[in-house]
Amino acid sequence: MSQTLAAVAAAGPLAAGWAVHGLWFRRRIEVARRDPLTGLLGRDAFEHRARKLLAGGSCAVLIIDLDGFKALNDSAGHAAGDAALRAVGSRLNHWNQVAGGVVARLGGDEFAAAFYVRSLAELRWELERLHAALCEPVRYEGLPVFVGASIGAYRHPRRTPADLSVAMRRADEVMYAVKQTGGGWSIALDPTPAYRTVNGRRDGRPGTDDAPEGSAR
Repeated sequence: MSQTLAAVAAAGPLAAGWAVHGLWFRRRIEVARRDPLTGLLGRDAFEHRARKLLAGGSCAVLIIDLDGFKALNDSAGHAAGDAALRAVGSRLNHWNQVAGGVVARLGGDEFAAAFYVRSLAELRWELERLHAALCEPVRYEGLPVFVGASIGAYRHPRRTPADLSVAMRRADEVMYAVKQTGGGWSIALDPTPAYRTVNGRRDGRPGTDDAPEGSAR
């Protein structure tokens, strides 16, 4: 009995050490999945979590692209652009505390969100709230700088799992259409693509093989 107790006592610190190491390792993985500038999830982590969320039924997927971001970078420099991106990340996190979904930076000035939504009226309210927050001026070196936002939303109301790639493509298409009119938000309810796709992406978007150089997203 004494030998058994001694063995258990000796194993205790080792087990505790492995537990601490495991926690540290999981935290490192979580940090690696996040965008270092905004603290939001990256694309891979977003898609992993969003697929689980979309399996629950009635939901919405958003694609968000900033308006005037290139002009801000060109006129005030990349530090101002980074300040705007950090502000957008913070505002998306704050908005998501109520929406209760998942938000991410996909790259550049493009962001995404997915969340449960019970009705079209609720989705409209969330989009209005989010768009207003994203269009608030950003403080940079004591002065306000301005960017806008174009938001495309796809709502999947049926109580069947939604296909994330379809949802993101449709949200992206709606975002692109909104962007051509000067920004704002709009909603797609039909999963049928409005644009021809190349390699699963909207034709003309960077990353498609036959997209002309410098074409608009």
